[in-house]
Amino acid sequence: MPPKTRANDTQVVKRIAHEPSALKLTRRYGNALVCVRYRHDATGKHRYTTVELIVDEAPIIQRGQPDDRVGVRIDADQPTLRSRAYARGAIWDSDSRL
Repeated sequence: MPPKTRANDTQVVKRIAHEPSALKLTRRYGNALVCVRYRHDATGKHRYTTVELIVDEAPIIQRGQPDDRVGVRIDADQPTLRSRAYARGAIWDSDSRL
């Protein structure tokens, strides 16, 4: 286990991504590997190797435009829910009673 250090006690001395010098880590992490960083502590006696990995991938789902409105019925016996909705910009539509 490496010695405990704080990030601000170290200095990044090299950044690489999928270069021959990172071959061992590329074999280990494959396409999930984004970047390898080598850090030296303030004394210059310890080197820390850190990696940046892709851990999840998901499609970006476009949300509706800010002016899109959705009707939501909140019963009269739900005053807490109603006040939370108003706090987030909800408005009362008396025609549709939503």
